[in-house]
Amino acid sequence: MFQLSKRVEYGLIALSHMAKGQLGQIYTAKEVSERYNLPYDLLAKVMQKLAKRGFISSYQGVRGGYTLVKHPVTLTIASVVDAIEDRPSFAIMQCESHPADSCTIHKQCTIKDPLLKLQGSINKVMEEMTIMELV
Repeated sequence: MFQLSKRVEYGLIALSHMAKGQLGQIYTAKEVSERYNLPYDLLAKVMQKLAKRGFISSYQGVRGGYTLVKHPVTLTIASVVDAIEDRPSFAIMQCESHPADSCTIHKQCTIKDPLLKLQGSINKVMEEMTIMELV
């Protein structure tokens, strides 16, 4: 089944939450986790990863937290998946995420081409849809 990982979901929730606020406003992982009832530890790791990739800035100290660096209209869903999962998209078929030689029916597969078309459509939407559209 086509499904985003929890890490990606939490990253999208955090980024869309930050996109709703004032530019430069600082948010804490605790604040976001409590607001949306998300596990703090996992959300904190996701936000650290987003900071390392330059989507948000991290501030230490008593008044520390995170602030959105990039404008939400420039942040695509595909770029968030890439930042969090270290890959630009995800495959809907096992043979697309693993070498073709791992599939015993790869050469005679009758559904590969239509599913590749579906994969392309999904990737296109993810490359065009932005965080701003989630707000």
